[in-house]
Amino acid sequence: MKVREGAPEDRGWLVAIIFFILGIGTLLPWNFFMTASMYFNERLSTAEGSNTSEWSNGTVTPRKDYYFNNWMTLLSQLPLLLFTFLNSFLYQRISEKVRIAGSLVFILICFLFTAILVKIPMDQDRFFYVTMATIWFINSFGAVLQGSLFGLVGLLPQKYSSVFMSGQGLAGTFAALAMIFAIASKADKEAAALGYFITPCVGTIITLLSYMLLPRLDFARYYLKKDKSSCYEVETANQLLDRDLSADENGKRNGSLSNDPPPNTDENKQAFVTLEHGSTCDKKLSVMEVFKKIWVMAFCVTFVFTVTLSVFPAVTVDVKTAYGKKWEPYFISVCCFLIFNVMDWIGRSVTSFVCWPPKESRVFPALVVSRVIFIPLLMMCNVQERSNFPVLFHNDAAFAALMIVFSVSSGYCVCLSMSYAPQFVEPKDGETAGALMTFFLALGLSLGAALSFPLRAVV
Repeated sequence: MKVREGAPEDRGWLVAIIFFILGIGTLLPWNFFMTASMYFNERLSTAEGSNTSEWSNGTVTPRKDYYFNNWMTLLSQLPLLLFTFLNSFLYQRISEKVRIAGSLVFILICFLFTAILVKIPMDQDRFFYVTMATIWFINSFGAVLQGSLFGLVGLLPQKYSSVFMSGQGLAGTFAALAMIFAIASKADKEAAALGYFITPCVGTIITLLSYMLLPRLDFARYYLKKDKSSCYEVETANQLLDRDLSADENGKRNGSLSNDPPPNTDENKQAFVTLEHGSTCDKKLSVMEVFKKIWVMAFCVTFVFTVTLSVFPAVTVDVKTAYGKKWEPYFISVCCFLIFNVMDWIGRSVTSFVCWPPKESRVFPALVVSRVIFIPLLMMCNVQERSNFPVLFHNDAAFAALMIVFSVSSGYCVCLSMSYAPQFVEPKDGETAGALMTFFLALGLSLGAALSFPLRAVV
């Protein structure tokens, strides 16, 4: 969608900045939750009230194996997929403000609760179950929030979708930096954990305030409320025409009406102009009708995330450095997480300036499918322990180079898919397209996470 003629100016790119913040806000809480995995393993490795266990190179082996990382992955993807799917159908029954603002408020409450738990002694089993419940609720509300915001940004010109996606990419960069600082920090582990959860609370509040500012901006009101005003115009036009036709019929019955056209009033002129040029207030397409128009982009975003999540981080996190012990604690944090998130963000941001291939081109789906080559290439890096595949890339630089291309292509293809999809439908169906694309995004994440288990076992 291009900027419409007569649209107000986005002064100071304020609307773009707000959607950038909203993009960060959708993924920032969960990314910070992921970086706190060391804290959760610490709590699960000690008895109630005991702080005797030590971290070793950023990892902890719990006394009882809770399979925390496996359950965390499962209970994050299931609600994400479920509630994104429900949001595709139920968004028309629940107002946008309730879905977005309500989700942000509940996410804030979940993180405040998690921060409070840092100071509350609790036995391991109870802490595990409470944490799993928190993960479920955060991802449930996060799915509704993300789907609603994708639908909202789909009503604006394409570059705003790119800005929103760029913000999401930057959220992961913040999380990766937090992980590095945590490893380098000598601070008390409990204080560090408290800081982890307070930070996303502040970020969520800023996101909520930014969303509340959006309706006050002329540029945002023009695009987000235009459909309603168009509906009013065509309804008025129809009423005027019905009134004239009714008068014409009554006149014919009474034999007192000539064959002259109806009065050429300003109201009637506007009515006929409105009907002649059409209106955006036509009946919205069904979910299936919208899907038929955007299915190629839906496939692309699903396939991109399936490839990405199948090896990152399940396989890449087990790559070992070829250099000394001083570099080893930082190797995965830098070469895996930081490089991926920074380059993924760059890939998303590039689409604000370059959009190639075009949305109708068959080259784009082919480019997406070609990324499958990264699966065997990353599996042949120095992943340890391994039993089947040979190690083809021993050097750290080779692994880092693969991660750069892998992550840039992921961010670029995802952002193009999400930006192109609303362009295949009318503006009135942009929100439905955005909600559907978010569901297929979540589907790709789930498929990739499921595929990661057998791929890691094969290595």
